[in-house]
Amino acid sequence: MVIRRWVAVVAAVAVTSAGCSRPAAEPAEPAPVRPAWQAMALPATSGDSARLLVRDATVCGGRWYAVGAVADPAGRNAPAAWSTVDGLIWSPIRLVPSSVYGARHVLYAVACRDARLVALGAASGGAHGNPRTATWLLHPDGALREVGAGFELFGGPRAVSVSRVAAGPREWLLVGARVAGAAVWSSGDGERFAVHEALPELASDDRGRTVAYDAVAVPSGWVLVGAVLTPGAVPVAWTSSDARVWRRAVLPGVDGPGQAQRVVAADGAVLAVGPVRTGFGVWRLAEPGWQWVGGFGGGRGALSVRALVASAGLVVAVSIDADGHRLWCSDDLGKSWRPVHLPVVVPSGDTGLVVALEEGRLMVFADTGVGSRAWWAHLPAGC
Repeated sequence: MVIRRWVAVVAAVAVTSAGCSRPAAEPAEPAPVRPAWQAMALPATSGDSARLLVRDATVCGGRWYAVGAVADPAGRNAPAAWSTVDGLIWSPIRLVPSSVYGARHVLYAVACRDARLVALGAASGGAHGNPRTATWLLHPDGALREVGAGFELFGGPRAVSVSRVAAGPREWLLVGARVAGAAVWSSGDGERFAVHEALPELASDDRGRTVAYDAVAVPSGWVLVGAVLTPGAVPVAWTSSDARVWRRAVLPGVDGPGQAQRVVAADGAVLAVGPVRTGFGVWRLAEPGWQWVGGFGGGRGALSVRALVASAGLVVAVSIDADGHRLWCSDDLGKSWRPVHLPVVVPSGDTGLVVALEEGRLMVFADTGVGSRAWWAHLPAGC
């Protein structure tokens, strides 16, 4: 439990802005993009008084998905998910938990491929209040069912975190950390996962403690991003063809601490984004390796990247600092970025900002602290 909490704290605060002002030589922030936001309605799944908590979203095979939970007036959570084919009328997905903890899960990460969907959920439990994590799989009957697994697959004495889920053409990958450092879990069917921990290059070693935050499938296999948690933090990425043998690379161009927290495939390239000393850094994977693309944004306090999505030449990122959540877009593979005006202000704290993107159509789910609301808009050219 001590290790799990220590990693969570380091991941949240390791990269802190050097100050409220930017270097004098940095150009002024470009004018924000102002989409024509249209409100959407997510149907309540357990009464009109329930608070909707959308914590992740994705799109594939012509269908959009959003996952999270509903909270009753007493604050008790129940897992929830919704889907739509037109982006306008959302329908609840039937949830079938298989455990006491699953009935209280918040679904916090999701990925899909074709008509198959895998989600991660967790609820605090046990004597120490540690996360009781499980995967959920969408079945042909339309139900999203909790998958039973041995306690030590995600928990137990070696557990630290399970952060993200990624879909590849041949298998699925979960990303996180164990006591030995960065770790992954792989599955060929999205149901039966096997953990790969204490692997050379992926695990911690005499260079420092490693943690992984996100992954994306590429034609050659997988790209994983994270950090080496030294007295500062060093952004790193790993590549693998089979999720079992990994090669590590330190990401270039960082003056001071940094982390790579999100990664996405975009127009044949791979982009990684994460907090650095001066704001947010962007790296691109190209021959002969990773290249520093540049930076954007900034803010007060601890900086982090909540989401990174791409489609049809556009890349959209969600960042967080002490002042709240911000939305950014790029149309040149991360070289330049513009802020995107949100339909509501989303502060930091017990809040959330979730995005999904396809062919220039952007879905936004914003929780300002009283429950999630949803909007969509077409992003104009010129991000």
